[in-house]
Amino acid sequence: MDNLFSKWKDSLEKTRKATFGRITTIFGASEINDDTWEELESLLIQSDIGVATTQSVVASLKQEADAEGVVKTLELSTLLETELLARLSEPAALDFSGPKPAVILLVGVNGSGKTTTAAKLGKRLTSEGKKVLLAAADTYRAAAIDQLQVWATRLNLPVVAGQPDSDPGAVAYDAVQAGIARGMDVVIVDTAGRLHTRYNLMEELKKVHRVVGKALPGAPQAVLLVLDATTGQNAINQARAFQEAVKVNGVILTKLDSSARGGMAFAIQKELNLPILFAGLGEKPEDLTPFDRVAFVRGIMNKN
Repeated sequence: MDNLFSKWKDSLEKTRKATFGRITTIFGASEINDDTWEELESLLIQSDIGVATTQSVVASLKQEADAEGVVKTLELSTLLETELLARLSEPAALDFSGPKPAVILLVGVNGSGKTTTAAKLGKRLTSEGKKVLLAAADTYRAAAIDQLQVWATRLNLPVVAGQPDSDPGAVAYDAVQAGIARGMDVVIVDTAGRLHTRYNLMEELKKVHRVVGKALPGAPQAVLLVLDATTGQNAINQARAFQEAVKVNGVILTKLDSSARGGMAFAIQKELNLPILFAGLGEKPEDLTPFDRVAFVRGIMNKN
């Protein structure tokens, strides 16, 4: 457990140094005044928490400080930690109780890390005793098909792939059918990255979603949006578009170790009401880990 917490703390170093580390410097022996609140609000906004979330956090802190008679800035640190924790929900585990295989559709924009995440998630589920099949339905990029096949070989995972420029819906359909025939527990479908502003591409994603449902009624059981943590607040607009198109029900936050914008996790919860299920803390397969809100908050605030 200590090793896992250290991993979170190390991975959040950029976020901590960029913004949250500076927040802790205002927590000293001085008395709380208007300048304290203004500085805290400014730093929270800079941390990519978002304006709406920041204003809500500061308002709650003011109310809490007043109710508890807190007058020293040093005491605000604990209040802020508690408040931030309250802004993150405990992620529910993926539900594999229905008909097999459970189908997980990974969606997101180009460069978010979907293909790598598909392989890492497959490896994690395999280590939990699940039989997993990968589907290379990003047929627009031959490199994406090759990338997933390389990962699949490295991690000893089966993969169904189509030809470059073939119909992604057909690949997804074939993969689900193969998953049924082979008695798989989970099929993870890697879809093509697409700009959330491109209508035709989003319509095609809807088609993939429908086709999976035809291959197996009730599928997909999960639609997970892969978001790149380095994009900060820009990811929120992306997420809204995907939510509208295919009813996203969870987020995988990648490249958290490469980002100084980890505060976006709070904006995801506040503005999208989506749980963060997994986080990417590095390049290795085992670096995709279930999101831990306590380790995350203590990591960004440099708490032991």
